[in-house]
Formats: sequence, C-alpha cells, structure tokens
Amino acid sequence: MSGTLAKIAEIEAEVRGFDVAKTGDARIGFVGFPSVGKSTLLSNLAGVYSEVAAYEFTTLTTVPGVIRYKGAKIQLLDLPGIIEGAKDGKGRGRQVIAVARTCNLILIVLDVLKPLGHKKIIENELEGFGIRLNSKPPNIGFKKKDKGGINLTATCPQSELDAETVKSILAEYKIHNADVTLRSDATADDLIDVVEGNRVYIPCIYVLNKIDQISIEELDIIYKVPHCVPISAHHRWNFDDLLEKIWDYLKLVRIYTKPKGQLPDYTSPVVLPYSRTTVEDFCMKIHKNLIKEFKYALVWGLSVKHNPQKVGKDHTLEDEDVIQIVKK
Repeated sequence: MSGTLAKIAEIEAEVRGFDVAKTGDARIGFVGFPSVGKSTLLSNLAGVYSEVAAYEFTTLTTVPGVIRYKGAKIQLLDLPGIIEGAKDGKGRGRQVIAVARTCNLILIVLDVLKPLGHKKIIENELEGFGIRLNSKPPNIGFKKKDKGGINLTATCPQSELDAETVKSILAEYKIHNADVTLRSDATADDLIDVVEGNRVYIPCIYVLNKIDQISIEELDIIYKVPHCVPISAHHRWNFDDLLEKIWDYLKLVRIYTKPKGQLPDYTSPVVLPYSRTTVEDFCMKIHKNLIKEFKYALVWGLSVKHNPQKVGKDHTLEDEDVIQIVKK
C-alpha cells in the first residue's frame, strides 16, 4: 500500500473507531486526562474490559459499554484522554469532543489529588467546542429579518446588555436587522451563544476518583462541592451514589405497558427522555405505525387524576406511569 493510501486508511479507521452507534436509552461520555481511572471506572461499572494499564494513553478509540439501571439501558463511552489544546485539533481531541457533544450526560473524571487544574482545562476545551455544562439555554429571543434595524426588547432589567452593546455584537456577525428579546438578565456571551446557534447544553457530573488516597476530613469537603461525586474506581467505593446521581441528571422517564386483560409489565419499561414524554412520543418509541392505529390510551399513575384515566395522544406522562393503548 502506498504511503498516501496507508495514511487515508489509517484516518478512516481512526474515525470509525470514534463513531460508536448510539444504543440504549441514554449515552454518557467519560471525559478526563489520561490515567485518571476512566477505564477502570468503566470496566468496573459495565464489566466491559477496556484495556487498563498504569501508563498514559492506553485507550485510543472510544470503548462502549452498557449498563442496565432502574430498567434503562445506558451506554457508557470511555472517550480517549483529553489533553490541553484538544479543541484546536491536538491529539485526537476534535473527534473526542465531537462524540462528547452527542452525549446526554458527561462525566468529567478527575484525580482527587489534582482536580482543580484538570477541571479548568477540560471545561475550557469543552466550552471551546460549544458544549455548555450544567447550564440552560439563555432565555433570549432572536430573529433575523430583512429590514428595520435592530429591535431590542428587555422584559427585565439588564446589568450588561444595552442597545449599543447588542448592536455592536450583532455587527460583528454582519447582522444589521433583527428582533432581540431579553427575557432574563443576559450577558454578552449568552447573546453570542444564541446568535451562533450551535451550542449544546449537557448536564455534567464531576467524578473525583482515588479517594482511597485522601483523609476523611478532605472527603467531607469534597462532598459539599456542587455536581461532584467522590469515588474509588479501583475499590468500587461509592458506586451507588454515583449511579443515583447519574439517574437524577439523566432525567429519564419510565413507562410500563399493560396489555389488555393482563397485569402491567414492570420488568422492561419503555424509557423516554424527560423532554419528550407525551403518549405520542411513547407510541413512536414502540413503533411509528402505532400512532396511525391509535384511538385512545388508558393511564394509571402520577400524570392522571383518576386511575385509570382515558387520555389522548397529547397527554404528558410521568415517571412510572402505566399505559394501555386502545387501537381503532
């Protein structure tokens, strides 16, 4: 094989290794520096053997694993160690971060002995790729138009953005006609995020590994840090806490099915993301033809006033509802 062909084959294999098919009900990416214990955590959580060694850069492709928790199938991806400069294409950073953008939750795995420096670097890398951690999209309305200049409406007092600032930010994007509505006290960065429009907002848990190497007093302090879970991947300490927090942050909704004349099936729920939990979403998850034959549904659980209650396809379901679909 000629040098160029070999190089292309190498690049293709590299990209293939990164492009892991999405399976299950949610996808979690493990991000962290080399040798912080991501692979150990993954193999101990999922029983997936990802080649673990005590030297840096062992994991070179994305290694998938799947865990079942509370009836949901959750895909775990051990993303190769991120290094400083990933967003500028150093190492394999770009591909790693592209996969990270498709996750429903990111676990930033940190060595408890050097957490803060690493935390900052990784956050900066992810931020630079348009990933916003533990934050909601800015409450800003933005609509480009053909004429009429910049029209600014603020529904509450603004501490940073005024008409001039908004105009100058938009001018940098060569936008001279637009309606902008600020519905919360917004920053210049918020406005830029909305204008660029390619941001993803992903919840994140900081997993502080190697707690077997610190004192009880230090552990008490870590427990007070927001979005943090201290663990020992090697000793499998505190995995229950970690799984519980993962469940909280994923905000998945489990719906149990009840065939006519039978008891509900509590063993394998249909799992939906919390943003899409209507009866129609439920039907689409099972089979897209189901909605065509749909007449109404009977629902038992927190989302209804009476058990069972007859509902239409727009009804919003709650976690652990039971549903029976009645066809035409």
